[in-house]
Amino acid sequence: MIELDVVGVRVEVSTSSPMLLLRQSDGSRFLAIWIGAAEASAIVNALECAKPPRPLSHDLMSSLLELIDEPVEGVITDVEDGVFYGHLTVGDNEIEARPSDMIALALRSDFKISCLESVMDKAGVEVLEEAEDEVERFKEFLEHVTPEDFEG
Repeated sequence: MIELDVVGVRVEVSTSSPMLLLRQSDGSRFLAIWIGAAEASAIVNALECAKPPRPLSHDLMSSLLELIDEPVEGVITDVEDGVFYGHLTVGDNEIEARPSDMIALALRSDFKISCLESVMDKAGVEVLEEAEDEVERFKEFLEHVTPEDFEG
């Protein structure tokens, strides 16, 4: 099993589709999972610690997990034709779950997300640290650039 960290949610520019980005905790490989807008919103809200006025589905599930007080773990188990599959283990029970829902819940309930080695082998992308630093510098540039910077 490969433990994963949530890097964040990005929007692919040409299609305006949200993508969940996960990174191997002890390595340089990434998984990119295309997700829906509602799932992206649930993940971003959790990452930003946003509290809705009333609990949403993932908040409710997190409260239920807290009540039953069982160990929880999410595992991404397969990828076929770009579709990722997974399951939650709650105590001795295994429940099929979409990775995006597992992530949204894990961010609220603080449990680990991992994937099988076979998933990382099929869909993982290795990013060299040097390239990663350059990407971070470019992101920082984009955050501060204005249209006036391009006037000739």
